[in-house]
Amino acid sequence: MSVIVPAHDAQEFLGQSLAALEASKLRDFECIVVDDGSACRCQVPDDSRFSTLRLDRRGGPARARNHGAARASAEILVFLDADVRAHPDTLERMHAHLTRHPEVDAVIGSYDDCPTAPSFVSQFKNLFHHYVHQHSARAARTFWSGCGAIRRSTFADTGGFDARFERPCIEDIELGYRLTDNGHHIDLEPAIQVQHLKRWTLMSMIRSDLFDRAIPWLRLMIRRGSMPNDLNAATHHRASVALVWLTLGALASIPWTAKAGLVTAFLAIAGLLTVNVDLYRFFLHKRGAWFALRAAPMHWLYYGYCGVAVVAAVALPLAESQPALGSSAPAGGAAADPRPRERS
Repeated sequence: MSVIVPAHDAQEFLGQSLAALEASKLRDFECIVVDDGSACRCQVPDDSRFSTLRLDRRGGPARARNHGAARASAEILVFLDADVRAHPDTLERMHAHLTRHPEVDAVIGSYDDCPTAPSFVSQFKNLFHHYVHQHSARAARTFWSGCGAIRRSTFADTGGFDARFERPCIEDIELGYRLTDNGHHIDLEPAIQVQHLKRWTLMSMIRSDLFDRAIPWLRLMIRRGSMPNDLNAATHHRASVALVWLTLGALASIPWTAKAGLVTAFLAIAGLLTVNVDLYRFFLHKRGAWFALRAAPMHWLYYGYCGVAVVAAVALPLAESQPALGSSAPAGGAAADPRPRERS
């Protein structure tokens, strides 16, 4: 297996991420850290399995991963983020899954339920991600580059990540759609897990959810003309967005239609609690009553700005720098640029 870790000024977490790989039960792997134009050179363990590929300018994680894939020698490419810590069995489980299922072309995992950042927002964000991946369909439609493996031949045939995404965005989702459109199979295996080290604030969470995920993801689905019932786009998530905005509309109408507004808001909130009761039980079980009580309105806030993203995705023009989402020939893929310029 070739593990590819893109890193830009990732000194805060990269050491922990690579140390976890050193402790992997699966010993037969190489790890290529792609230094995406960092101000300070990335440091790797003094281990023959670890190497660096330094790019002379920052081009984004999609481009960096493609360069790492072009350098890789193994038949299975593993993509990990620089701010995740693999479990000792993460690589072993990936390898076993793809060995047992030769018909599967890629497999993705999940964040675990033990994020390191102690703040409420960080805990909520990571636990929500964990819950979604643990309870989604095993036949996935999207890839996840935070913790995902793909057969080298499949990656090359598909053209790799679209390097026109110059910042962390939906480059993995877009790759997953191209994979499944071309008849390749992606499995979600919940037992494959990594620990997320990133710290979230309320503003960084909203900004990332809106501008790096929801809006570009929705625009991608609009261009494709389909909305797969998968992960955060599953039917109950869409229903929750509608119920949150129905609640807000009903509350706003109370000055004019007091009884009808109150009744509608009550029913909509009851619907939200019913649709998401398993998630709130999960929060209660993992972090207790006080966390669950705060997590429910935070969850509704998430669906509130997802509704804003729907309007923005339909109404706002695409930025000129955004790639032609859903195109079949991504620019800057591994096959398109197999020999990146390096600095030693």
